[in-house]
Amino acid sequence: MVAIAHINRVGTATPPNEVHSTFVDWAKSRITDPRTAKLFARMADRAGIENRWSVLEPDAAARQIDPGGFYHGDSPTTARRMTIYAEEAPKLALAAIARLGAIDGITHLVVASCTGFVAPGIDQIIATRLGLSASVERTLVGFMGCYAAVAALRTAHHIVRSEPAAKVLVVTVELCTLHLQHSTEIEPLLAMLQFGDGAAAAIVSADPVGLAITRTFSAALPDSAHMIRWDIGDTGFVMHLAGAVPARIADALSIPAVRAATVGDDAVDLWAVHAGGRSVLDAVERALSLADDALDASRAVLAEKGNMSSATLLFVLERLLREERPAANGIALAFGPGMAAEGFGFRSVA
Repeated sequence: MVAIAHINRVGTATPPNEVHSTFVDWAKSRITDPRTAKLFARMADRAGIENRWSVLEPDAAARQIDPGGFYHGDSPTTARRMTIYAEEAPKLALAAIARLGAIDGITHLVVASCTGFVAPGIDQIIATRLGLSASVERTLVGFMGCYAAVAALRTAHHIVRSEPAAKVLVVTVELCTLHLQHSTEIEPLLAMLQFGDGAAAAIVSADPVGLAITRTFSAALPDSAHMIRWDIGDTGFVMHLAGAVPARIADALSIPAVRAATVGDDAVDLWAVHAGGRSVLDAVERALSLADDALDASRAVLAEKGNMSSATLLFVLERLLREERPAANGIALAFGPGMAAEGFGFRSVA
C-alpha cells in the first residue's frame, strides 16, 4: 500500500516592521502626474491589503523603508541586498519553524526561497542552526516565485510516498521588500504594492494528522511567459507583473481542459488559493463561480500580510488548520512565473 503524505502542522512568522502605509506614501510622492497619482491612490485603496511586514525598519520622517539609509540616495546594489538576505532570511525561517513545536526525527529538509541567494545555501544554514543530523537530505527550491510552496510540498509528498518513515520539514521564506525599486512608473509601483516578507514551515509525514495530500497537478498556460517575471539586475530582483494577469487566469480556468487538469470536475468544499492580490482572487472566484466566502482565508491573509511570494500559500493553509475547517475535497492553488498554475488536492483527517 502506498503511503499518503499529510501536512501535519504549519507554523508561520512575519518580521516586526509594518510598512504598507509607509510604502504607499513613498510611492505617491514619486508620481508627478496628478491623474496618475489619483489612479495609484485608488488602486492602493482597492488592493485589499491593510498590513505588510518587512525585515527593514521604516523611516517615518523620510517616508522610506529604510534602515540606516538603505533606500536613500542611490538604489542599493544586489550584493548589498543579498547581504541582508543572508542575515535575515534564516532568522525569519527559524521563527516560523519554532511555531511548529517539537521537530525531532527530521529526515528530509525542503526549503523554498525566491528572493535571495547565498552559498552555503539557506537550507544548510537552517539545518546547522537547528542542529539537524548531517545525514538529513536537503532540497532547495529556488526562483519559482509564488507557486514554489506547491513545489516544496509536492517534493515532500513524493518523498513520503517513496519512504513512508520519512519526516520532512518544509520551509518557505521570502524577503520581498529587499527588492524595492526606485521607479516612478505606476505599473512597477503597483506590483511592489503587493509584496511583503514572511516565512512558513510545515511537517509532512505519513502520520495521519492534519491534511492528507490526495493528488498534485501542474499546468503551464501557453503564451503567458511574459506576464510574470523576475529579472536579476544590478539593483535587486526586478518584478514584472502584467496588469492582464488576472484576466489570463480567469480565461485559463474557464477552459474545460485546464479546469479538469487543475481543480478537477468534482465539487470542492475548501479552497486554499495563493493570495497573489485582490484582483487574482477575484478572477479565481469569478472563473470558478465560487461562493462569496469561498476565499475568505486567502483574503484574510492578503489583508494582514500582503503577498509573501512562496510563503503565502502556507499562511492560508495554517489559517484553515487553525480554524479547523473540514475538507472532504479541498484544493490548494497558486500561480506564478511561466505562467503556470500549480497545486494539489487535500482532505482533512478526522
